[in-house]
Amino acid sequence: MVTAIVLIECEKGMINKTAEELAGMPGISEVYSVAGRMDLVAMIRVSDDEHLAEIVTDKMLKVAGIHRTETLIAFRVYSRHDLESMFSIGFEQD
Repeated sequence: MVTAIVLIECEKGMINKTAEELAGMPGISEVYSVAGRMDLVAMIRVSDDEHLAEIVTDKMLKVAGIHRTETLIAFRVYSRHDLESMFSIGFEQD
């Protein structure tokens, strides 16, 4: 599994439309609107680097409203939430 975090600066007045289009793309698991220098954060989770490259360098380039992006590739997950969900698959609590 390859995870990438894409920081997105949008054109003025395009944040909501851009977020909705991104959220509908296969491979993009979440899109957050955020405060600060960037407007949106997209979480990409795909099976391999080729799939990631296709989303970032092809599909996202066609989305209206994106002014600038910065892509961060995740190496490891340290989230307790994610670790617990991985180990709880198939486990039912009483």
